[in-house]
Order: sequence, then structure tokens, then C-alpha cells
Amino acid sequence: MSITVATTKVLVVEDEMTQRRLLRAKLEQEGYQVIEAADGRQGLQAFLDDPEIRLVLTDLIMPEMDGYQLIRALRENESRYTFIIVLTSREDKDSLVRALSLGADDYLTKPVFQDELSLRLTGGRRMIRIEGQDEIILSMVKMAGARSGETGSHLERVRAYARILACDLAVTRPELKLTRSRAEDIARVSPLHDIGKVAISDNVLHKPGPLTGDEMERMKTHTVKGGELLKEIHARTGSTYLYLAYQVATYHHERWDGNGYPEGLAGETIPLAARIVALADVFDALTAERCYKDAFAYDQAKSIVIKERGRHFDPMVVEAYLRHETEWLAVLARYR
Repeated sequence: MSITVATTKVLVVEDEMTQRRLLRAKLEQEGYQVIEAADGRQGLQAFLDDPEIRLVLTDLIMPEMDGYQLIRALRENESRYTFIIVLTSREDKDSLVRALSLGADDYLTKPVFQDELSLRLTGGRRMIRIEGQDEIILSMVKMAGARSGETGSHLERVRAYARILACDLAVTRPELKLTRSRAEDIARVSPLHDIGKVAISDNVLHKPGPLTGDEMERMKTHTVKGGELLKEIHARTGSTYLYLAYQVATYHHERWDGNGYPEGLAGETIPLAARIVALADVFDALTAERCYKDAFAYDQAKSIVIKERGRHFDPMVVEAYLRHETEWLAVLARYR
């Protein structure tokens, strides 16, 4: 599997040839491939002709089509997220505000310095990479749901439960050094917990009754298979939250007491993200109707969670759940 984001091409839209050539030299020194356009109309056509253009550097005052018109046209015509940087003078704040309101992402003041240009483009590439990773996650979530037969409501509930737990721990447990941003990332990747089920055969995955011992062992392999898939993608993208997805997929069936799978990890050796998703996933499995069971009432599911505190579940995560029962019930009602 090879996943790349085409962010090495930069479209430079500038009517002054000297400025274009100076920008080309600076960009090529940074390793970018430069496409030049002398006005907005040429720039728009270059953008439409080349789907690999994701970074645009444009002047504002130009003939034929100015930079403002170009920004508006790019936002109306783009089929992929494009990072737009405008060139402006230090004194012209009104023009900058107008450009940003039309959809520009960032700006550079003239004269353009090499280090500042490099930093702005690095920021743009980071934004494009994040957008690409979101697309990967969305596609994989859809694939996992379709393959395993899980409903969209199940995935939404697990995501919402995981968010409640992670955001609580980010506030109440400072020793974890769990930032709010990382808590949100845990919630975002939580729907990928069962992505490994794409590799499980239909006769096991959709069996309407209890699984045999051999079938259960085959079902358990979804943790390893899902983890391997996500770890490979992480290795190619460097995405920190895809590493979280790998941890969740691999370890969400581990137990606090060490009697889970696939590795029999115990206590805090289980990644925190997996401990959070474990409770969210089990609770939803208890309260949802499945082909092999009826749905448990909320109070019955709550009693099971409390009983399993310190056995199946991290006591700290159970406490976070108990602090937010009102929100938990709201999620259950919203996505039932």
C-alpha cells in the first residue's frame, strides 16, 4: 500500500515576471515544482488542468482576473482542499482582510524572505496532509461498517462515548498529560476499532448463533489484522492519530486484569486509547440489539460495567463514565 499527498507542486500567480522568477528560485531551492501563471485567468486554468496542485501562491493586483477573483473561483471549483497564500504589502491590511474573507488561508508580505516562505508552505502541507488522513479514516470507517454489518449508529455512539470519556480524563487526570486535542483524536479514530473484521470470513462474521471455539479464535484475529493494516498506513504517513487508531484496533479487547487478547496485556500496559474505546464498545454492544441477542436495558448494562471495574475495565475510565451519565443517556437516545 502506498499513500502519498501531492504537495510538492506550487502554482505561482504573479503578473510581474521578475517577482515570478524570484519566487520560482526560492521555491525550487526548497524542492518544490513550480507552475507559473501571469494572471488569475491563467492561474485558474492551470489549477483546473492539474489535479496535483494543492498549494497556490498568488498576488492580489493583476490584470484579466485579479487575486480576489482567483481565490473565489478556486474555492468554487476545487474538488480537493487547496492551501492558498496571498502576497501583500505590509501596509495593505484591508486587502489582506478581504482576501482572507474570500477563502485565502495565509499570507506573505513583500519582499518575501526564504525562511518565512518555507514555514508558510510547511504549514500548508501539514493542513493538506491532515485533510488527506481524514479522508482515509472516513473511507476506512465506511468500509469497516459495510463489511462487519455494523450500523452507522453503532459507530456514532462509540465515537460519542469515547469522546465523553477522553475529554473527561483530559480535565480530571492531568497526570495522564492527555491534551484536549489528543482526546478528540481518540474519538475520531474510535470507529476504526473493528477495521480488522474486513479480513474475517462471512460465515464467521455473520453467523446468527454462538461461535464455536475455532470460530471464536478466528474472530479474535481481527484485532491483529486491523492493527497491522493501520500500522502500515501510519508508517507511510507519519500520522500520530493513525498510530492511535493502530492502538485502538489492536488492543480494544485487552482487559485490565490481563485476561483479554491478543497479547494478554494488563493495567496501564494497555494503551489509554484502547482502554477508553473498550468501555465504549462493550457498553454499546450490551445496549444494542444484535443478530444473536436482545438489547440490555441501560441499568443492566451500567451494573455490568460497574461489576467489571478493575477486571475488564480500567477503574479510572469507569469513573469517567459515571461522572457523565446524563450525557451518556443523551447519546444513547440520539442514535438509537
